[in-house]
Amino acid sequence: MKMKYNIVAAAMLLLAGGLTLSSCRSDGGFDYDHAGFYITDTENNPIVKFSVEDTPASYTVTVQSTEKVDNDVTFSLALDLSKVDEYNAAHGTTYFPIPAGAVELTANQVTIKADEAISTGAVVRVVSTEDFKEGRTYLIPVTVTNVSGSTNEVLPGSRTIYLRISRVINFFSIQANYNASSNFIFDKTIKLSTLTYEMKIYPQGLNRTNYPQRYLALEQSDESKSLLLRFNEANAENRLQVILSGNRFLSNTQFENGQWYLLSVVCDGTTISLYVNGELDASINGSIEGGSLDFQRYEMGMSWGRSYPRQQFFDHRFGEIRIWDRALSATEIKGGICGVDPQSEGLKAYWKFNEGEGHIFKDATGNGFDMDWSNTSRDPSENGVMQPTPNAANYIQWVKDDINKCAN
Repeated sequence: MKMKYNIVAAAMLLLAGGLTLSSCRSDGGFDYDHAGFYITDTENNPIVKFSVEDTPASYTVTVQSTEKVDNDVTFSLALDLSKVDEYNAAHGTTYFPIPAGAVELTANQVTIKADEAISTGAVVRVVSTEDFKEGRTYLIPVTVTNVSGSTNEVLPGSRTIYLRISRVINFFSIQANYNASSNFIFDKTIKLSTLTYEMKIYPQGLNRTNYPQRYLALEQSDESKSLLLRFNEANAENRLQVILSGNRFLSNTQFENGQWYLLSVVCDGTTISLYVNGELDASINGSIEGGSLDFQRYEMGMSWGRSYPRQQFFDHRFGEIRIWDRALSATEIKGGICGVDPQSEGLKAYWKFNEGEGHIFKDATGNGFDMDWSNTSRDPSENGVMQPTPNAANYIQWVKDDINKCAN
């Protein structure tokens, strides 16, 4: 009997948990104090990547014994969606159980034959990707529900395998141009006492000079409290300088040209941290001056003055920008490498820059923070007087090629 469920593709997730097995013996078994069973590939982590490029795509689930069995042992298997919620509760993750329709389990029993240590296979088959939703991470949980023919137990951490759908996402980005550098000031604010700012960048022109190479600023309307990101301040060897409301530090990472990076700046009220591609890079004690800020302004590149836009410019592509009103956990950050659900808790604004044409950037959350780049302004005279820059919209250049890919 086949059991069918629908699955959703997801972003790149690096997940913790599971059971670590000891080293193999010379006879092929594992060194344990007692014999037991486990689903293959869950030895170190119950979350296992399942690559789906085209459909149908298949993954074979087997059960193994820590030693050869004396007689046939049969295992009943099931797709148990409730296991996803259990895993989330135990590990603080936000995976989604798959809706019904596009996955099938081709067998609900597998058997380890006498004098063997690995079972026959049950195939999990993805038959459709029609209902996949961007930004969500879905798991297919396959669990052992019963053992027949042995009194040995299934090891608790390896009773369920969670198949995480992995797909390659090809996306649009914007090719930076100093003529497009300007500021969009919104007509409303986002109040932030704790926060996470996230953005994606593909450097092409880092050069280890002793002159700043400006990326962006996310600010209050008067720039009094801001997040400023720039490379190579004071000959910093391709390190990123982070300035958040007067707190400043350098990344430990020395960034390279020709690689996509997800940058995540997190402030939990007492600590400010930088994550690079989901890994903690640097952290300092610090907070937002006055306890909060009102985000209202996005500056693309360096827009101040007449010569600075060109002097501090460097070639790069940029993609998503996300603004959260809470401090994301390390697990959540890792889960958003390729994208997030626009309706995620605490996500206040989300520009995917995936329009592919034009100069209007939509806020995917629906909270109304759309940007029309023909309605921007900057201070060319360095006197605090902002002047409209409608022509900045003419220099928005969209790119989509083999470089713009994310594999989760």
